[in-house]
Amino acid sequence: MPRAIPRHRFHDLLEAATAVFLEQGYRRTQMADVAARMGLAKGTVYLYVESKEALFDAVLRHSDARAPVELPDRLPIPTPTPRSTLEMVRKRVADEATLPALAAALTRHRVADVRAELDAIVREVYDTLARNRIGIKLLDRCSLDHPNLAAVWFTSGRRGTLALVERYLEDRIRRGRIPRVVDVALTARMALETLAFWAVHRHWDPSPQPIDETSARDAVVEFLSRALLGEP
Repeated sequence: MPRAIPRHRFHDLLEAATAVFLEQGYRRTQMADVAARMGLAKGTVYLYVESKEALFDAVLRHSDARAPVELPDRLPIPTPTPRSTLEMVRKRVADEATLPALAAALTRHRVADVRAELDAIVREVYDTLARNRIGIKLLDRCSLDHPNLAAVWFTSGRRGTLALVERYLEDRIRRGRIPRVVDVALTARMALETLAFWAVHRHWDPSPQPIDETSARDAVVEFLSRALLGEP
């Protein structure tokens, strides 16, 4: 590994690339755009990654990291196969879509406190979305430039969670624990879109409202609980 390469710059590269991919999408983003965002020559970026494909893979792989990303042992990062990037995304989506509280509710035939059950599910989905907000935003923005990536994200990710929420509502409505609604599928989508805005998209709102994460989550839980169950 060349000692001339600052260790912190790889983390800075990922942050700059993330911002550019979110602004311009995958197809329009050029390596020169990322270099310009960092105030570097384009050739410097190629010391870290072999290609735009390698940079995009690294951005997706390390998005939402809880700690600064370490400089890889091998530089520049080689261009991955399209299949390896898809498999990485598929695994991450599958790992984050487990949703234990929702899965347990779908196997439960009797529930003593449906409000507590629903609150736990809403909090779990909110926390999962918030924990992966950058990756979600990247996939939403860039999937249309990647048909195979879109198939993984929209089918396994977004539609998969929507189907689970719809199943839950259908079951609790059928058992008389949640009041009937005009359209279950539409109600499930409304609930998820509310969660997605406050957990993910509000962080890119051009006119942001100052609000802390705990307050946002608690307000969404209260709002959806009252919307679906009425006053406690």
